This record gives sequence, structure tokens and C-alpha cells, in this order.
Amino acid sequence: MTDIRDWQDRVGKAWAESWQLTDRSFAGLTAQFLETLAELPGLAVLDIGCGAGELSLAMARQRSNARIIGLDISPDLIAAAQARAGDYPGVEFELGDAATWQRPGFAPELLISRHGVMFFDDPVAAFTHLRAIAAPTACIAFTCFRSPQENKWASELAAFLPKGGAKPDPIAPGPFAFADPQRVSAILTAAGWSGIRIEPLDLAYIAGTGEDPVKDARAFFSRIGPAASYLRELIGVERDLVEARMTQWLERNRRDSLIAFAAAAWQVTARKD
Repeated sequence: MTDIRDWQDRVGKAWAESWQLTDRSFAGLTAQFLETLAELPGLAVLDIGCGAGELSLAMARQRSNARIIGLDISPDLIAAAQARAGDYPGVEFELGDAATWQRPGFAPELLISRHGVMFFDDPVAAFTHLRAIAAPTACIAFTCFRSPQENKWASELAAFLPKGGAKPDPIAPGPFAFADPQRVSAILTAAGWSGIRIEPLDLAYIAGTGEDPVKDARAFFSRIGPAASYLRELIGVERDLVEARMTQWLERNRRDSLIAFAAAAWQVTARKD
């Protein structure tokens, strides 16, 4: 489970320090999602869970006359996004929780998110609030992971990590909380959104590149993803064993100078009206 408090603390810090790698891992998804966003209207854009700002900045390049606000609960990620903003006068990055955030005089016409909406403690209340602050003809578009079984980078990695405690709640806030499309549709419907469309997106999840892609990928997964929190708690022989298993797994998935995994996401769109 990854919740808001994690993003405000260690998880957000890790992602902020590794934003080039996380942008790389999502590159295939971002390209597909931007094609969809290009077809949707709106010059007042709210990027929910903007992270280090890649999607907000891409939208600024796509529609230069738009006003774009990137919103995230992690101060470290907002700082990273602000450092990247450069010469994009129409883009702002702000620290805040999308479940309650609002700005007088700003009614988003297009609400977007790349994998940033699966962490709400109360998703119905959050999407109800987002609908309330949106412009009358607003659209929302976001991406989220499908099941862990369809995302081998997560399920195979988790398979050799230490087990313990109760089985995790599949709908608890976290990367796979929106894996069930029926649940996503029910949440949006209960929040008042209409015209809901949920479509699959397939991508290559890039974990490692370069002269030593195994080392690159091992460092990536040690900071980001399901192995990171486990490795922080392990010491000695137990940590060495997990790292050895991870190395063998990465070697099996290496293709020359690249380690990439088949990954699966949903692309969700809906309307306020």
C-alpha cells in the first residue's frame, strides 16, 4: 500500500531524485496518452498528481496558449517540477491535495493525470470534488495500471520478495488500486461523471539501459516500485539474497543494452455534463 503520507515523505523524495528514470519508464505510455489528450478541448488544464512535471510540460508544448496547473502532494516532486519548468510561462506547479484543492477564478476545462489518481483515501469524494470545481463542459482523462498479473515488472519482482503479514487489500490506495475497470467506472459514476470510456494501453516499461542495463535496472527498482520498501528494511544475508535474485531476474530479461517489460494500463476519459 502506498498512501498520501508516503508520497509526502520517502516515496515522493525517491521519485523526485529519480525523475529522469521514472519519465523513461513511462515514455511509451506518455506518448500514447498525449495523442488522446490532443483530441480533447480545454485551455485551463489541471494536472492531478503531476509528479516531476513531465505531463504538464508536454501539454504546454502541445497547447502554448493554455494555462496549466500541476498539482502534487509531494513537496520534493513539486520542487523538481518547478526546477524543470524553465521558459513555460503558462505552467505553474503547486503543492496541494487534489481531493480538496481549489483556486478561486480557476475552473479547469481539462483535468488530466498520468498514474496520479490511484492514491485517494476516498476516491468517490475526490472525484466528486474535482467535478465540482471543473468548468461546466469539462473533461477528465487519466491513466492507471491494470492488474499486477498483466504488469510483469511488478508481479515477477514481488514473487521473490519476503512475504509476511496479512494479504494486501487490492483496492487500498496504491499503484494497482484502479486495476478493476468496473470499480473505476462505478467510482466515476457515483461522483457524477458521464460518458465514461475505459480503454487498454500496452507499453514497454523501461527499467534499464546503457552499458550495464542490469546494474541500471537494479538501482532503479531499489529506489522505485515494490522492491524499494522491502530492501530498505533488509540487512545482511537476507538483503544479499534478494539482490542476487533480482540480478538473475534482470539478466533473464536483458536484451542487449535494454531491459524492458511488457506493461498494461487503462486510459480513462469522462465528461462533467
